[in-house]
Amino acid sequence: MASPRRIHAKTTRTGFAPPGHDHAHCVDDALAAAERQCAAKGAKLTEQRRRVLALIWNSHEPVGAYTLLDRLRDEGVRAQPPTVYRALDFLVENGLIHRIESLNAYVGCAAPAQRHVGQFLICTGCHSAAELDDASIGAAIAQRAKEIGFAVSRATVEIAGLCPNCRAR
Repeated sequence: MASPRRIHAKTTRTGFAPPGHDHAHCVDDALAAAERQCAAKGAKLTEQRRRVLALIWNSHEPVGAYTLLDRLRDEGVRAQPPTVYRALDFLVENGLIHRIESLNAYVGCAAPAQRHVGQFLICTGCHSAAELDDASIGAAIAQRAKEIGFAVSRATVEIAGLCPNCRAR
């Protein structure tokens, strides 16, 4: 089971946002955490990186780079793909977001101050995602990899299904 400290305070205990959820709280909390994280690491959270992070946290649905680019352009920002990709690389490298490989998309990290194996429940109904971060899953992967002589450089676990909101419909 997911550790309660890892589930965002403004979501349900499942980690999925309830209907009518106000994402503004998620954005505010994520930006404040990012400021603290970057200050502690001596990393620069530029306005462009900050805006990309806010756009990612604006929903609990994974978002692709070109969707982010379109949203920035809708706001009047003259961004190009390399600019967005550089911002995404910075945010991933600093643990502020995760890349969901199967969707080629990004979601905010619920606990950026701690390095961890990303584990995601991805709803095939509404396309939202919830981060589990169960330490025992990460430990099991690391242990089994070690047993067979495999050196893990990066691990992400992605599980598709239906969230509680979609199951209730």
